[in-house]
Amino acid sequence: QILYLKPPWTLANLLKCYKKHWMAVFGYVVPRSLLSTIECLYKHLCTGKTVDSSTVGILLQESKKLLHAFSSRSDYNGVLPQAYAEVSKLYQTLTEVRGALVRSDSEQDLSEDIMVLSENAVCEKMEAMTPNLQNCEEKKLHPSFHVAQENRHQEIWSVLEGVWNTINLYSIEIFQKLDPNAVTLTAKSSFEEAFLGLQKLLAAVNDIREGISR
Repeated sequence: QILYLKPPWTLANLLKCYKKHWMAVFGYVVPRSLLSTIECLYKHLCTGKTVDSSTVGILLQESKKLLHAFSSRSDYNGVLPQAYAEVSKLYQTLTEVRGALVRSDSEQDLSEDIMVLSENAVCEKMEAMTPNLQNCEEKKLHPSFHVAQENRHQEIWSVLEGVWNTINLYSIEIFQKLDPNAVTLTAKSSFEEAFLGLQKLLAAVNDIREGISR
């Protein structure tokens, strides 16, 4: 009845409504600290600024955080889990592209190192060059190797976080459907989908556990 901006909303209008009614409404539904997430999304998505890939990753993570927070209230007729899955898919795609770029850069650096070392080997004896070559390789490969390792850690963390958040969303869905007062004929397919999803997640978690053990 009392709203800052009337629908239909654009994304910018929606985020403005969040900010305007945060203390009176939304701050009672989700943690109030998430106002920083709203401000971050508005700053980068609604002010016409261009964003790089690292900023896109941050925005996707902030979006996942916001969606996950609201999942504690409701699944919003299945819209929220679907939105969360799409954002997670986008984040996974971005992570894979980043990883491919880092690997490509690492391979290019390695090829350049090999060419330089081959040219130097013509000028000096192999015995004298061996220690210098090792030092040269370590110095040149270290930055790329460090970036690749750091990216790999972020990728692993993203997978584990995605599994954990998805389990939470499906668990909320199942407990809501198990409530006798909430069960309806139209909710049957959603319940079955949630159950099958948990079976797939169980297999995925087992694969991750075996990988960690190895």
